Amino acid sequence: MRNKRMSVRHKELTLEYPVHTLNNQLLLPAGSVLSEKQLDDLICSNRDAPYREYSLMGHSSVKKDLYEFLNAPPYDTIFAHGGQIPRIISLMESVRLSMPVLQSLDYFKMNDSYTYRHILMVFAISSILTVDLVSDYKDRLREVTSGPIHDIGKICVPLDILKKTTPLTKDEMYMLRHHTTAGFVLLSYYLKDAGHLFPAVARDHHERRDGSGYPRGISLKDRMVEIVAVSDIYDALISSRPYRPIAFNNRTAIEEITTLAEQNKISRDIVKALVAYNRKDKPRYSECRVSAEKRGAPPKDNVYGIFADEEE
Repeated sequence: MRNKRMSVRHKELTLEYPVHTLNNQLLLPAGSVLSEKQLDDLICSNRDAPYREYSLMGHSSVKKDLYEFLNAPPYDTIFAHGGQIPRIISLMESVRLSMPVLQSLDYFKMNDSYTYRHILMVFAISSILTVDLVSDYKDRLREVTSGPIHDIGKICVPLDILKKTTPLTKDEMYMLRHHTTAGFVLLSYYLKDAGHLFPAVARDHHERRDGSGYPRGISLKDRMVEIVAVSDIYDALISSRPYRPIAFNNRTAIEEITTLAEQNKISRDIVKALVAYNRKDKPRYSECRVSAEKRGAPPKDNVYGIFADEEE
């Protein structure tokens, strides 16, 4: 079977896999080029569909679950200072999302608890970093609101891939990477606006400043998207995952992220803000010194980045 990749045509992505909603409505088939016209046609097909917005924190058990996650290690270190949890929860209370987006959270809570927890914690970490890094309040609210939608495209990835405990094949990895473009299509469709911040966050949160990311291999320059990107990397490291039952310890995770900043893959300022929240004295991020010393080691039995094809 040939390797399936999302190809780029003048920065227009071509889908190698279909994009569908939770109720299996096909939005775009494999082979679709995400041109401006294609996206406009897709949005027009949904123009008359009303999507009321509802409180995220009032939905299901989201607020209760967030409190539980925020008070567990190592998150308690980040948020346990000066009433941070109530302040972040208060900021999050302003977030309102359409029902299809909220239903995606329900889907993950029921079928993939790792992804559910990850989405909420990237939301929380992005929110607290935004308080320091984004001065304009309206921009801050836009950034906070984008937090819980970055991985919505994973509804288009088979659960047996999301929950696989052994190395993925290369084809499975390409299928997993499809979640970025699928999220872009889904949110463009639901928001009826392909130029909105939310679709950009879903599509670009795996891009890097040096152009080494995916799906487009562009240089990531959007500050708002990059805050989510760094939060995504950090939480993925410090959380247990199906392919890695034991998480990175916090020190090693910080060292891994610091290395990415040294390689110009992510912003050093965002890393400094994250490190500052991990310090007991909680210094201002602009005054935080980040050590270049590396003493940590990845956990045992970590199969991330190892492909089954290469073991045969």
